[in-house]
Amino acid sequence: MVPVIAACERWERETRGWRPFDTSDRARVISGNSMNGRVLVLNASYEPINVCNERRAIVMIFKGVARVEEHNGHVLHAAKMSIHAPSVIRLTEYIHIPFKNRSLSRKNILLRDHSTCQYCGKQLPPSELTLDHVHPRSRGGESTWDNLVACCKRCNHRKGSRTPEEAKMHLVRRPRGFSHHVNRQIMRYLGRADETWRKYLYYESDDAAN
Repeated sequence: MVPVIAACERWERETRGWRPFDTSDRARVISGNSMNGRVLVLNASYEPINVCNERRAIVMIFKGVARVEEHNGHVLHAAKMSIHAPSVIRLTEYIHIPFKNRSLSRKNILLRDHSTCQYCGKQLPPSELTLDHVHPRSRGGESTWDNLVACCKRCNHRKGSRTPEEAKMHLVRRPRGFSHHVNRQIMRYLGRADETWRKYLYYESDDAAN
């Protein structure tokens, strides 16, 4: 997936609909604060497309690239102003974002698997998890989305260089290659504690597919 920030910056260069003197000054004031809360980004069509931090969201709002759809109840304070912290923003104009795989990384595999060992089902801090090759790497298994799973150290040691069948270990869920559905699942996991995200990310059709 092409990063939304890059797409927005391209949109900004092509658009002259905002007042740079007014908005950029305010954006600089707010951006001096620590604002790392997560914000769901919707396309103009209300389709969830990315997650950014509060700092980036407020810059997008002040520049006219996005508008606030939901607040998280907190207020951000700066030297000359205060603003309700956004939890969901929506782009003011639709941007076509070609689908592209997320980079294959430990962090993204753990996000996909909800930081849960795919053998024993325990949810653990990332520091207590590792990655397991379902089909062992020593036997030709590749490092791909559909051959890597989150795994606790105990299960990883127990499985060793065997397949799950040989080790008599069952996967909680078969690993999925990256897709729109997996991307939506990752966004759900990131926003699991924010009720304002639910109506944009939880659909009956998606739940039925799980």
